[in-house]
Amino acid sequence: MDSSPDSTPTTASTEVYYDLTGSITYALLAVGTLSITAGRTRSVHARQLLATAFVLVWCTRLGSFLFQRIRRDSKDGRFDSLKPYFVAFFGTWNIQGAWCFLTGLAVWAANARDPAEQPAFGWLDGVGVCVWCVGFGIEVVADRQKAAWRALPSSKGRYIDVGLWRYSRHPNYFGEWLLWTGQFVLCASAFGSGDATGAFVGAGFLSAASPVFVYLLLNYVSGVPLLEKRSDERWGGEQVYLAYKQET
Repeated sequence: MDSSPDSTPTTASTEVYYDLTGSITYALLAVGTLSITAGRTRSVHARQLLATAFVLVWCTRLGSFLFQRIRRDSKDGRFDSLKPYFVAFFGTWNIQGAWCFLTGLAVWAANARDPAEQPAFGWLDGVGVCVWCVGFGIEVVADRQKAAWRALPSSKGRYIDVGLWRYSRHPNYFGEWLLWTGQFVLCASAFGSGDATGAFVGAGFLSAASPVFVYLLLNYVSGVPLLEKRSDERWGGEQVYLAYKQET
């Protein structure tokens, strides 16, 4: 692929498998970190099993949903300006590794802790489970509502402002951030005073960077800014859209 600005993307420069490979990476990291600890200690904590299961449920659902969508649409607009440039497009695939590592940091850290060092399930774990379930539910409902809306002939070329999208311009992103916040809360009890696995006692709490990273990524990098820019270019001249954007 030519790295010059005016080069035309070839069939090899495809983003079709981007989200799918990301989901596979999440699954491998979740199972891999848990397996290493299980092999070393011959046991696993229920918290580790639950946090790992949440990652697998999430990445299987989202990965299959995004893969089906891009196969139907044949492209992802986020990559339009990157594919003509080899370095930029190649860089997005390398950055994917950092995305997977930082997003699931709390789970990888909790899975690395010896089960015997972790306290029994408590109220904080329950809060984490509830937050994760709410976030996951919002993301699933938002994605399904948008998919059903896009299938309507009357919706072609229009923006969605029904269902959860009436209350938030990006409810799927809100659900995404919320579920990873829930993952951190669920895993937080593994990083208490009895933690002797980390670099120092309480080092696991540094994985609070996970929900912070997800928030910054979605709000300022690859999520909201790109979608808002494309939406403004398409409907920025419509008063109804501007009113929706101002009120929602």
